[in-house]
Amino acid sequence: MTKTLGLIGTGMIGSALARLAVAAGLDVVLSNSRGPDTLAGLVTELGAQARAATPAEAAEAGDLVVATVPLRAYDRLPAAALAGRTVIDTMNYYPERDGRIAELDAGELTSSALVQRHLAGSRVVKAFNNIDFHRLFTHARPAGAPDRSALPVAGDDPAAKADVAALLDALGYDTVDTGTLAESWRSEPGTPVYVQPYFPARPPEGLGGEEAYRWFLETPGVAVPAGRVRALIDDAVRGSAGGRLP
Repeated sequence: MTKTLGLIGTGMIGSALARLAVAAGLDVVLSNSRGPDTLAGLVTELGAQARAATPAEAAEAGDLVVATVPLRAYDRLPAAALAGRTVIDTMNYYPERDGRIAELDAGELTSSALVQRHLAGSRVVKAFNNIDFHRLFTHARPAGAPDRSALPVAGDDPAAKADVAALLDALGYDTVDTGTLAESWRSEPGTPVYVQPYFPARPPEGLGGEEAYRWFLETPGVAVPAGRVRALIDDAVRGSAGGRLP
């Protein structure tokens, strides 16, 4: 049973997961690339269940560890400290941000398989990569709620996936198993289950930057139950890496 969640990366997704974990009664150990001192504000907000640490310390402290950094930084994850751990990979490949990664562009690997190769001693599970941070936080629901949503999970180790599914349940989500890391492309950018299903509609055309962000924050999410997630996963067609369909 997960009692402590380690987080390597405390951006939008990492911070949302930290808040959900504390609300669920878990302890959280937060880390980023800039050092523990930069996390004082978030630790204060989260309270006594949270503390800041280095990435290696967060890796060693967590019963489960979330890696939620830009994919371009995947090779800086502390492989030795993460050995033997289940690592939840929330990362997506965005070439405009991450630069081109030849193996992903060629379709030789999924991004999570690339992370697993770097973390050879860990059990990598893909999760939390197909929903935006705001709806991730605001749309969590208790087990059995009629408007509970599901999220896809992929991994090569069944026991690790079961542990991650238990965490999702505690945080407020059902789970749909999408298969191995080789199949994790089914929830990547550009696929039917990526982000859009959790919105009631697409944003109006012609919005400026501030207007678009206001729409993003003010638009409530919609429930996407497990059956719908399964159907969207099954409808996925593999396109080019980084969300560009053929």
